[in-house]
Amino acid sequence: MTPIVIIEDDEKIRNYLSALLAGSGEFNLRASFVSAEEAMNYFEFGLGDDIELVLTDIQLPAKSGIELIAWLKPRRPDIQLMVLSVYDDADRVFKALQAGATGYVLKNTPATKLIDSLIDLRKGGSPMSSQIARKVVMAFQQQTPYVDAKEMLSDRENEVLLWLSKGFSYQEIADRLFISIDTVRTHIRNTYEKLHVRNKKEALRKTGYR
Repeated sequence: MTPIVIIEDDEKIRNYLSALLAGSGEFNLRASFVSAEEAMNYFEFGLGDDIELVLTDIQLPAKSGIELIAWLKPRRPDIQLMVLSVYDDADRVFKALQAGATGYVLKNTPATKLIDSLIDLRKGGSPMSSQIARKVVMAFQQQTPYVDAKEMLSDRENEVLLWLSKGFSYQEIADRLFISIDTVRTHIRNTYEKLHVRNKKEALRKTGYR
């Protein structure tokens, strides 16, 4: 079973989570804490070296859950951290994700869904309540307008990439476009830099050339 710890200052919720995890058959609850400071001491002294998952509230008595995440993630990058909170405002969500959380679930999440989210987290997913996922998508759309990758390239760079997608060699492209092979290489290098890719396969996938 996957070793996990929880940080929750509300005793009823903490007991509920403890019982839920114990009955899941999936997780081994190693410890539960009422504050970020208690959890930090636990990890600071090496008691949580084998912990794989952390489930934490945000609003805690002194240091917040976000501060805990920001402190723990650099020290244990292998640990997956999921927030369980009543707060769904974009500011807290993004601060938690930026700090290192890989999941964010609301406290009104049904028990079975919460366990499924933790299993998803363990498997490498980034579970989020639907309301949280919608906020993330909306914020991303507002801050990062869609730009067609082809529009980032010059006409000549698109032309070179198109011939490259058809399987032509650098020399064949140079011959067809009446340019030198060094110029072809320069166009391709500039294309990779503009698209932030490392090779032809990634460039073709990003632009949609086949």
